[in-house]
Amino acid sequence: MGSVEVDLGAASTRELVNAIAVIARELAGRDAPDSPTACMELAETLAMASDRQESALAELIGRADASGEMRRWGLPSTQAWLRSRLGMRESRAKERIALARQRHRLPRVAELLATGELSYGYASTVADAVTRLDDEDCAAAEKVLLDMVDQGFSAGKVASFGRRIRDVIAERDGTESVDEDCQRGHERSWVTSTRSLDGGRYVKGWLNAEDAAVWDGTLGPLAKPAGTDDRRDLSERTAAALTGVLAGGHRATKVTVICDLDTLTGGTAPARLTDGTPISAEQARRIALNAGVSPLLLGRGHVPLYLGHRTRFATPGQRQVLETLYPTCAVRGCEVPGALCEVDHVDGWAIGGPTDIDQLALCCGWHNRFKHTNAEQVRIIRDATGRYVYRVLPPPDANAPPTELAQAA
Repeated sequence: MGSVEVDLGAASTRELVNAIAVIARELAGRDAPDSPTACMELAETLAMASDRQESALAELIGRADASGEMRRWGLPSTQAWLRSRLGMRESRAKERIALARQRHRLPRVAELLATGELSYGYASTVADAVTRLDDEDCAAAEKVLLDMVDQGFSAGKVASFGRRIRDVIAERDGTESVDEDCQRGHERSWVTSTRSLDGGRYVKGWLNAEDAAVWDGTLGPLAKPAGTDDRRDLSERTAAALTGVLAGGHRATKVTVICDLDTLTGGTAPARLTDGTPISAEQARRIALNAGVSPLLLGRGHVPLYLGHRTRFATPGQRQVLETLYPTCAVRGCEVPGALCEVDHVDGWAIGGPTDIDQLALCCGWHNRFKHTNAEQVRIIRDATGRYVYRVLPPPDANAPPTELAQAA
């Protein structure tokens, strides 16, 4: 059993954080009391303490976010840092970033969270609601939403109001206006479009239930975040998805079977799908005849996979192979889809790296630039499947104890 002695007034932030870490480790190893009543009381006290820790965490994240320090560590964004180094889910990472970035505009929320009078759930809900508001509306929204908290509304209800906070503020001020389009019926879909003076276009409309289902089914999958560094909100991603569909970029998904040419022509070597699922040679030949299935020949056939130094850019055939081998960026922990990545010469084309399939990998644009400007921080290995894995090391002048740097590396 460890012991902790801390002079709270004189201790540094690092000493306090280390003390909390020691106490948390000890607490995690304890058994809960036998009394259910005591468990409830202790859980409420611990939750309040956790909320206060969230206040301190938001301050730390906010400072790191504003400085862009994570980029020196090979991480393209604050969200990527929280996901890869702190193990947060995407939704939790976005939640904490919103709170960190909005705290200075929400003084009352920040104060109540720090004193334990407001839970983290409510604080993060208010922060998310004001993200796209100007400072004046932000102040009004903070008051409206905190009034709801005082009235006993649940965090879910506060979040629902937060999504339409502009309308709530207008209703409170008596400045709301009824859109004439709201008077239309709900059985028929409609869309109106007007061009702005700068060449853009305003679009508004209504979709009935049937057309809304088509909208969701078509644009929903295309409007997902492109990766950990995708800072666009849902409305921006939806606009990009719609534009892609209108431009003809929406293509039906195809199944890809990876195999040798001999397998398709009667050989016995097994094949596999892009997710690694092994299939027999007979199955590969059978499903390769189906519509929507693309056989991918590795290193043989009519696809030029080895180009040496004759050309710098990978061919479409090589790109197809690489997108199959690299579902995401080659950098460990980066989740940018391979289809959105750039083809990277592992050894650098300018210094002699050939444009051969076994010397190429897929790397997102940010990490591709980072690799070529910070080569000393990137370690490259080849795993058992033949794929390259890029590992980003801490910056050489990182202000951290040697043991921490060794563990990070």
